[in-house]
Amino acid sequence: MTDIVIAAYRRSPFHFAHKGALQKLRPDEMAAQVVRALVEQTGVDPETIEDLVLGCAFPEGEQGLNVARLVGFLAGLPEGVAGATVNRFCGSSMQSVHQAAGAIKLGAGEAFLCAGVESMSRVPMMGFNPMPHPGLAERYPQAYMSMGETAENVARRHQVTRADQEAFAVESHKRAAAAQAEGRLRDEIAPVTVGSTTVAEDGCIRADASPEGLAALKPAFRQDGTVTAGTSSPLTDGAAALLVCTAEYAKRHGLEPLAKIRAVAVAGCAPEVMGMGPVGASQKALARAGIAARDLDVVELNEAFASQALACMRELGLDEAKVNLDGGAIALGHPLGATGARIVGKAAQLLKREGGRYALASQCIGGGQGIATVLEAV
Repeated sequence: MTDIVIAAYRRSPFHFAHKGALQKLRPDEMAAQVVRALVEQTGVDPETIEDLVLGCAFPEGEQGLNVARLVGFLAGLPEGVAGATVNRFCGSSMQSVHQAAGAIKLGAGEAFLCAGVESMSRVPMMGFNPMPHPGLAERYPQAYMSMGETAENVARRHQVTRADQEAFAVESHKRAAAAQAEGRLRDEIAPVTVGSTTVAEDGCIRADASPEGLAALKPAFRQDGTVTAGTSSPLTDGAAALLVCTAEYAKRHGLEPLAKIRAVAVAGCAPEVMGMGPVGASQKALARAGIAARDLDVVELNEAFASQALACMRELGLDEAKVNLDGGAIALGHPLGATGARIVGKAAQLLKREGGRYALASQCIGGGQGIATVLEAV
């Protein structure tokens, strides 16, 4: 059986939307710079790449049309490398990995670039002209429910207190700040050029985050709620990319894979508690891999909100000491279309760094879905 591996991973620095260092950088250009850096790092002949599969949650404006194809041109890929844009909201670039893995299993290519991008500065949440279906909005309004409202629903249903959420957020910042200070993020970041400036470090991490500071914030979505801006992932600009290929391809090109893909899954859940999506998807993926949560050495669970991350960890029986070792999205940021590629790449990188055997990457998805990938050491 052909092993499918994560052979390389790079991402841009992640920065706050609207006020961060990437706000003036077009998302197509941002993604192209990261893809170009990944190809240069691997040294592979780009003529051997089948397709660039790029995830984007709101593919409009500067990240619209078939942005994957345009990114290929901008990155200097050969005309023979195809391009497809994938949209599964927050799970878009993890879906690109699954799509590539499926194509490889079918014998439809050996090597794929799996990327994701989102400029939340330059394309707003919901896009420029959202037009909900009137009948569905009346009959099933939770299909269009705001993410913050769903986070409050999860907190109430699963009894995740505000204090619990704030402690989780502080720990995310603490871990990310330590990783940044100790240089553990340096290898994954591809510096990007914005005008005449080079941006090489993340900009969302708050090393001084404290329980006292978070306790002073007002609820962000309900007056009587428990979810605040400090316990939510920030609006973020960023891009990420992976090289997904056969083990044989990696060997021929002198690449040392980070991990192999053991199993994948997606699952639907109630839209009003969309943050619980990782539970069903992860359970499916773990079952397909023939392992249990206790067998995991590394977990990358996207922190859309502290409430949903904690509730998912409890439901899945995850060991908090193994989750998001270098911090998660509350600290690093969550550029929607790029996060899936980041957490798959990060899980693979951590699995190698920590000397573990199994890793899980999973995330919730707006509209009520989850997506998960199980990785195994090589």
